[in-house]
Amino acid sequence: MSAPLVTLSPSGLHVPSADLHIDPWGPSERAIITHGHSDHARGTARHVLTAESGVGILGVRLGAEASVEGVAFGERIRVGDATISLHPAGHILGSAQVRIESGGEVWVVTGDCKRQPDPSAEAFEVVRCHTLISECTFGLPVYRWPDPESVMEEVMTWWEAGAAEGRNVLLGAYALGKAQRVLAHLARIGDRAGGGFPGPILVHGAVERLLPPYLARGIRLPAVSRATPETVKAAAGRALVVAPPSAAGTPWARKLDPFSLGVASGWMKLRGTRRRRAADRGFVLSDHLDWPDLLATISETGAQRVGLTHGTTGPAVRYLQEQGLDAWSLPTRFEGEAEDADEVDVADEGGEAGADEADEVSRADTAEPAP
Repeated sequence: MSAPLVTLSPSGLHVPSADLHIDPWGPSERAIITHGHSDHARGTARHVLTAESGVGILGVRLGAEASVEGVAFGERIRVGDATISLHPAGHILGSAQVRIESGGEVWVVTGDCKRQPDPSAEAFEVVRCHTLISECTFGLPVYRWPDPESVMEEVMTWWEAGAAEGRNVLLGAYALGKAQRVLAHLARIGDRAGGGFPGPILVHGAVERLLPPYLARGIRLPAVSRATPETVKAAAGRALVVAPPSAAGTPWARKLDPFSLGVASGWMKLRGTRRRRAADRGFVLSDHLDWPDLLATISETGAQRVGLTHGTTGPAVRYLQEQGLDAWSLPTRFEGEAEDADEVDVADEGGEAGADEADEVSRADTAEPAP
């Protein structure tokens, strides 16, 4: 094999032939940002390339002054001695895999990705390559995702039961990606039910501020209102409230009383995680590859060399090596399916929590517990 097309530098994943970084966590002159979650979009690069459909999200995350250039999926651009293109990763709206071609070699960096259907994101595309660098957030055989439509039906049944008892339901869903996915699924359910829901859909302010980039890209979402004392009172115990999981234990959530707490996450596959979250219900809905899809993706790309990043890489690396692949763990600072700490602005929710409480929420949920 010739020189690696992707290396690990002090600032993160580096493409030497193009002299750019992918999702850098340190200073970089030029970078590709695979998607808008804060562990990947840290604002450390002076000039950013990203998928065209993710530009609006990065505008919210990095600020209007950030230098962000959108690239259409599949468009090949020449950067230095490399030809680079972005391809749908399926993780959230605008999430991209990075294909790098140089010197007859093709490498692909998946970023965060998933293959389950999601009405709020572009469908994952298999990209053939010699070397694959893939996320491995849920790299254990225990992680096998149920059909998302059946999970959303469980959410509806839970909401209907709460409304019948005059009890709001609070669904913890990460403010960028998971919340919009839940809402897009609800829009489809509403269509099938003729638009009827047990009550209104309310959202936390951290979710609300990330809805416009989705609407601007034509993603269908149901009608929602911001959760305020007034809208909660008007709901009369029939609301479904979508908020970041970390908001559930704050003074902001007390306005919802009485309420039942549910959490939508791949980590809900393990009952112990649900207990640590003090959730009444856990809904297994992940925006990452499960074990079967991880293996299928590696096989379908044709890659003979596989680097696995973040998550439980050790067992997966050993399994791939036993299958005859050249596999290794690649350390990164990416957190996988973790609470996006800077999305949660509890202090902005009606003045009911101070800065100290907002900071406590961020610290408590910067990362999910390991399985």
